[in-house]
Amino acid sequence: MIYWDIFVAFFIPGIVGYGGGPASIPLVENEVVGRFGWMSVNEFSEMLAMANALPGPIATKMAGYIGFQQGGVLGAFVGVFATVAPSLILMILLLSLLTKFKNSPKVKKMTALIRPTIAILLGVMAFQFFTTSYEGAGLYQTTFLIGASYVLMERMKVHPAFVIVGSLAYGAVFLG
Repeated sequence: MIYWDIFVAFFIPGIVGYGGGPASIPLVENEVVGRFGWMSVNEFSEMLAMANALPGPIATKMAGYIGFQQGGVLGAFVGVFATVAPSLILMILLLSLLTKFKNSPKVKKMTALIRPTIAILLGVMAFQFFTTSYEGAGLYQTTFLIGASYVLMERMKVHPAFVIVGSLAYGAVFLG
């Protein structure tokens, strides 16, 4: 029964929490603190602070932590699955519709219009990352990391995961 409760506690916020993790935080708190009583408000706020300190989507980190706390490894799996299930179901349904109408001129036009939008969003995100790095590490460090990353990934074909780990190590040693 605990696994069903974990599923419900994270599936409902996943459905009605339009806007991603930050929008679903109050909904998860309502389920976890108010409905099921698994945590106090103070415990929830501490868990939220810890989850914000870690990389990745906030909703899945909360689901994994609370699910593990209530039901062990299987509970963590159920919580994370319940969090991503609404998006997963919607993507599968939309993908089947897209596949069904893939030869439609309207779908082709829509797909062609989405690509520039995604490129702009990625460009804005890259600029925000640059600005944050510049403010935190300075121009020389930021320029060095950008240049080294470019050379390693584009010229030497090093896998991006290794470049990220190397950048983290560089930051820990020289910027920490």
